[in-house]
Formats: sequence, C-alpha cells, structure tokens
Amino acid sequence: MENTAPSKTRYSDADLEEFKQVIIHKMNSAREELADLSASLQSSNPNGTDDTGGTHATLEDGAATLDKESIHQLAGRQQKFIQQLEAALGRIANKTYGICRTTGELIQKERLLAVPHTTQSMAAKLRQH
Repeated sequence: MENTAPSKTRYSDADLEEFKQVIIHKMNSAREELADLSASLQSSNPNGTDDTGGTHATLEDGAATLDKESIHQLAGRQQKFIQQLEAALGRIANKTYGICRTTGELIQKERLLAVPHTTQSMAAKLRQH
C-alpha cells in the first residue's frame, strides 16, 4: 500500500465526505457541459446554407455534419463520465470507495482527488497495459 498504514482498510468518513464534495463538484460541471452540448445540438440551423452557392452549401453541410458528430461523441463521453461519478458516489455510500478492485488495497488519495471515479490504484492500472 502506498502511503497508508497496513491496518487501514478503508478511508475515514471525513475522507469520504471530502471525496464526495469533489465528485459532486465534478458532476455538476459535467452536467453543465452536457447541457451546453445538448443545447448546441438542438440549436443547429438546418437552413444555415440557403443563401450560399451550391458548392459552398455542400462543403458547409459536410462541416456541419462533422461538427454534429463530434458534439454527439463529446456528449456521449460526458454521459459516461457522469455515470462513473454516480457509481463513485454509490461506493462512498457503502464505504467501499477508494479500495482498488484489483488489489483490494487503498488507492492513493492524490489519485482519487485527480481521478475521483477510478476503481484501480496506479500500480494495478499500469499492470493492465
């Protein structure tokens, strides 16, 4: 275990509350970004190229389609990130948050603060690759 006492098998309630606040903050930001992405998909102007020439309209339509696909991908990633954060809140509720699913050891606090939805320690993650 990195920087933890061997007898420590889970984070304290105070630590869990700190992690919870970090996760809630990240979740709120992620939801705002998802709402912005959704709004930009809704507000795309289907008639935006009506007043341009045929060639320019085709190029602009292609660019608009590519932009829309990119926004869909970003929105999908945000939804997955939100789900991972929600799962992390569930682990906090049942007091299993911060325990590596591979090794059973505590994940380093610095890693959890940087990547609060992680379920693996850096050592376990690096062994995967």
